[in-house]
Amino acid sequence: MDNAAAVNDGHRLDGLKVLVIDDSKTIRRTAETLLAKEGCEVFTAVDGFDALSKIADHQPDIVFVDIMMPRLDGYQTCSLIKHNKVFRSIPVIMLSSKDGLFDRARGRIVGSEHYLTKPFTRDELFSAIERHVSR
Repeated sequence: MDNAAAVNDGHRLDGLKVLVIDDSKTIRRTAETLLAKEGCEVFTAVDGFDALSKIADHQPDIVFVDIMMPRLDGYQTCSLIKHNKVFRSIPVIMLSSKDGLFDRARGRIVGSEHYLTKPFTRDELFSAIERHVSR
């Protein structure tokens, strides 16, 4: 069974805890709708500060974080997650409306596992989960 079929059966992601951090309500809602439809337990945060308490409370299996946010940006948020011995193993996927080499490189430097350009597709979202979450 290929990855797409594994996701499409609707059971593969049941109970998977996903945190989506983005200051855009539209992005949060889109990701939440797509993920919940596949059985994921979805938590959202509007910025990095909001996210840190949610990571501690819910211990997500994977985190999607926007780069450009007020207060604590995606790079800083990812760096804080990766420098915490309890949470460093959580895969972090960077989200950005820019598809620049610099942004991708900087994401890697702070420890992110993957980079998605917004607007992302359903397939890109689930492909990132399949690649980085071992179930």
